[in-house]
Amino acid sequence: MQRSTASRMTRLGSALVAMIVATSFALPAAADAGFQRWIQQFESVAASNGISRNVYRAAFAGVTEPDPEVLQKAAYQPEFKAKVWDYIDNRVNDETIAEGRAMAVKYASWLDRIEKRFGVDRHILLAIWSMETNYGAALTREGVMKSLPRSLATLAYEGGRRAKFARQQLIAALKIAQAGHVAPNKLTSSWAGAMGHTQFIPTSYQAYAADMDGDGHANIWESVPDALATAANLLRKNGWQSGRTWGYEVNVPAQYRGKLERDNRSLAQWQGLGFQRPSGSGFAHPSDRANLVRLAGDAGPAFLMTKNFFVLKNYNNADTYALGVGLLADRIAGYGGPQRDWPRGYTPLSTQERYELQQHLASRGLYDGKIDGKIGDGSKTAIMALQGNAGLAQDGNASKALLDFLRRN
Repeated sequence: MQRSTASRMTRLGSALVAMIVATSFALPAAADAGFQRWIQQFESVAASNGISRNVYRAAFAGVTEPDPEVLQKAAYQPEFKAKVWDYIDNRVNDETIAEGRAMAVKYASWLDRIEKRFGVDRHILLAIWSMETNYGAALTREGVMKSLPRSLATLAYEGGRRAKFARQQLIAALKIAQAGHVAPNKLTSSWAGAMGHTQFIPTSYQAYAADMDGDGHANIWESVPDALATAANLLRKNGWQSGRTWGYEVNVPAQYRGKLERDNRSLAQWQGLGFQRPSGSGFAHPSDRANLVRLAGDAGPAFLMTKNFFVLKNYNNADTYALGVGLLADRIAGYGGPQRDWPRGYTPLSTQERYELQQHLASRGLYDGKIDGKIGDGSKTAIMALQGNAGLAQDGNASKALLDFLRRN
């Protein structure tokens, strides 16, 4: 049944491509002529890579000028360098944990099969899905997902150092459409070309794509099983150790504070130096090797990171990302968070209180972003403006004290 459905979809997709191509490939009057010439000239590059004229022109139908937002994001330098606790609080909270548990139930049978096939823990996959697209919600948000051909062509045309990368990824994406895995007019991505529920760039898709639902295509845009399986395949092929954790929170003996950062030893050796889990329990696999990682220095929680932590960094090379995935996965699975708190210097807000804070800021005309409970640069700018107007220290922190001030005033 799935195969025949896929066959019908392929025929319909081919008809759609032909219809789009038939409409025209001409330049509208308002088009960016230089950009459109680039698109026309790049068609020969695509053809030399096996891309048919119909697929190419269907992919670029209606694309007439660069996407200015892509260029803005490519050049963007964050005003605030997010502290680790800001990053974690925005991604590991009541909402993401509850949604992850709901998705674990909804996709239980698929997760059973994915775990059996790839050996990657389901909670890790759910956490990645949350971190990448908020369990797919970002795929439907206006302005978040863009035309991949337009975005990558914009970067290739005037993206400077990103141009070579963009050309490579554009060819890979067109090959994915050529193979029938996604219709050319459904090639959507982030501004930088990351695709689908679990945000794979085209060349990574080519390396790791997995058809889990059995329809003959790894459709990570529309099939959650395919997207989660593709993420699992990436982790497995990069050395994920089945049945092992990503790391352990530990108490650091006083004599080693500020020392041994990134040292690699067996867990038994770390234990011999006096490194203990806050619960007092031992390590399940004492011969496994681990590195000591303290993302907030001695004032915050410390972790012994095992191999799986560094495998997660093949997805995103930031320590904060891998830690966020690990912490969220643990919470979805029913475990607690770190015993030692981050050195914030203030009392943080709950998720609902963060919504309330943004609503207060918006009502005062200081914030015009999305009311989503996530404290990013827009929220911090608004907080600092409020603090400046009120004669408060401009730290930009979404604190309980600040919310209490807003409630009183």
